[in-house]
Amino acid sequence: MSNVTIEYCKLCRWMLRATWMAQELLTTFSEELDEVTLRQGTGGNFNVYVNGHLVFSRKDAGRHPEITELKQLVRDKIAPQKSLGHSDKK
Repeated sequence: MSNVTIEYCKLCRWMLRATWMAQELLTTFSEELDEVTLRQGTGGNFNVYVNGHLVFSRKDAGRHPEITELKQLVRDKIAPQKSLGHSDKK
């Protein structure tokens, strides 16, 4: 089983965004994910890690991830064969 950690800036009030993304990932990857952890941070960070490896950084990308993009990034790390239906890249 795998895990995802979402580190969000508490000063930016991004907890709601992080919890929504966590819920989406747990729903989509109910068989593949063991846990999604939310980690408070500061400094404008919104980072997503899969099994300890950074897969998305808001600071590097200059934006937050779209949920379909995030699902694809997580899928590529934990279940590359899994179809995401309408969320898959065309």
